[in-house]
Amino acid sequence: MKDISIAPVSARLAEKPVGLFDFARSAGRNMLEVIPVETLRQTYVRGPLNIHYICDPEMVTELLVGRGRSFPKAKFTKDIIGSAVGNGLILSEGQKWREQRRRYSPLFSARNLPTLSDHFAETGIEVADSLAENPGSVDFAQVAPASTLTNISRVIFSGNEEVSAEQIRAGLIEYFEYISDISLFDLMGLPKWLPRKKWFRSKAPVTTMRDLARNVIDHRRAENRQVPVDFLDFMIEALKTDFEDAETTVDNLLTFVVAGHETSANALCWGYYLLALHPDMQCDIRNEILSVRETGKIRFEDLENMPLLRAHIKETLRLYPSAAFFARDASDDVEIKGISIKKNDALFFPVYSLHRNEALWPEPSHYRPERFMGAPLPRGQYIPFGDGPRICIGAQYAETEIMILMASLLRRVELSLSDVPLPEPVLTFTMRTSGPMVLTVDPV
Repeated sequence: MKDISIAPVSARLAEKPVGLFDFARSAGRNMLEVIPVETLRQTYVRGPLNIHYICDPEMVTELLVGRGRSFPKAKFTKDIIGSAVGNGLILSEGQKWREQRRRYSPLFSARNLPTLSDHFAETGIEVADSLAENPGSVDFAQVAPASTLTNISRVIFSGNEEVSAEQIRAGLIEYFEYISDISLFDLMGLPKWLPRKKWFRSKAPVTTMRDLARNVIDHRRAENRQVPVDFLDFMIEALKTDFEDAETTVDNLLTFVVAGHETSANALCWGYYLLALHPDMQCDIRNEILSVRETGKIRFEDLENMPLLRAHIKETLRLYPSAAFFARDASDDVEIKGISIKKNDALFFPVYSLHRNEALWPEPSHYRPERFMGAPLPRGQYIPFGDGPRICIGAQYAETEIMILMASLLRRVELSLSDVPLPEPVLTFTMRTSGPMVLTVDPV
């Protein structure tokens, strides 16, 4: 069977200028709808008011790595997710951020990944076995997050006798639904004292997860394990020699939960779709996996021998970056490549557009994993995890989790397109599918 040559599904960007109110209203539903379509063709677009849309790799690098590296996260970003993740690593600034980054960077180092990979592989085998035994039409928009949710339960919330795995899963699902409900007022930057729709909903999803987090941290500390066996153990080990107040630790645990679940789940879902769309590539990747580890748990050291699978995941994150948009607020005046940026200007980085920009990529809307099999790309052109000092601390963790789950599944089943209409990309908290991603599953 030959691969289908049509381009994979894409998002609909704004065809005409968007005013402030329409921007906030549309962004709350789908942020992609307010990004100017010109960002797919031009590397810099001046937006309304004080907004800059930046897709020029040199400007991206200068603003994230160079002179703009200390520019803070955009205020509306903090307003949107602050209630969920507090003042943890994602949102903290200045010295508090530097201390947390230093404290937690070792957790995500390569030396810890073999231990965590064992948990990922266990989940991968369970998911693959279940799909092989129950073939047919499957919604991967549900399978993918269920996989990463199971991993979080294993590497963070496992071993707590006072809280069941089902309680944790139910609490996490409600928590993610709560934080994905973006306030129109937050997007418009209105004062915090103005009532938000969220205020009239129960805050139980957040308070429940914070209570669960405190519970598992206290319980695990009391165990005083001598040898770390999961992520929470590594986290507690780091805090033995580097003090952090209890509420910030809860903030960071929930930050890692948020970042480690939704983003990986979205990448998995889109990655499975692209494999169904390109059966020849799927077959080649499956053969690569089987040549490395035919049965048993996929191990961390196996991944270096799966370059085609890694290239597929990188191309998936190019076409469908989970963090498809982020923003900074300029804290100083700066001029880059003739563009004048003033203090308090909004710097928008539409990663979705950067990764599909016609000026930067040949056949930008088409699936071409070979892009990542050759020489490195220019810095600032491919940033699925950001760049600079605030590059995603868990990038290698995420890539390892995605590779192991996908490799485990492809050994057991074959994926193909179904007759169900395909969803579109929708960007709220992260870029997910607009509806079910139904693929046909057959045992290998």
